[in-house]
Amino acid sequence: MFDLVLGTGNAKKLVELRMMLPEETIDLTALSEIENAIDVVEDGETFSANAAKKATEQAKHLGRWVLAEDSGLSVDALKGAPGVYSARYAGTHGDDEANNEKLLNELADVPMDRRGAQFNCHLCLSDPDGNVRLAESGICRGRIATERSGGAGFGYDPLFVIPEYHKTFGELNLTVKRALSHRSRALRLFIPKLLRLVQSNSTSA
Repeated sequence: MFDLVLGTGNAKKLVELRMMLPEETIDLTALSEIENAIDVVEDGETFSANAAKKATEQAKHLGRWVLAEDSGLSVDALKGAPGVYSARYAGTHGDDEANNEKLLNELADVPMDRRGAQFNCHLCLSDPDGNVRLAESGICRGRIATERSGGAGFGYDPLFVIPEYHKTFGELNLTVKRALSHRSRALRLFIPKLLRLVQSNSTSA
């Protein structure tokens, strides 16, 4: 078994990651289960920089393999905002209600055909010495609704419309969201590379 720490404290992100990572090959440990884990300051200017920082600093501290993730929303009409500030767009980290309200206010006068947006996800795997060994990303395009709809998901999900389904992520069930989401798309690219790395590590051990 390959010992891997999932470097996120977000319980809902953790569920998505656990659902896709092969538990028969990889022994998964959540960051919340590790008493001496550190809080890494997410001060990178890009999603990839934050993911790498969270993976490498945590890995060096713990002396373990760490998979970290950074994700967020980029709105075309706002020149990519909220971007890396997605979780704290309204000022308080993790206040989904305030973040959604601010986004609606910022887009109040923007017509539907200019409300394009995308969710971004960047994954980074660090070895125990703090070296980046794998990195991958995924996006999911959609548009921002004029009002919230649906109670599923988290973050900006109640505002993020998938045009093909005419529903927000907040209305779609988890199976459909898992097939379409930025995180799932990144993981589908990432997992085959991870499994090859696990195989090479076990062969060389």
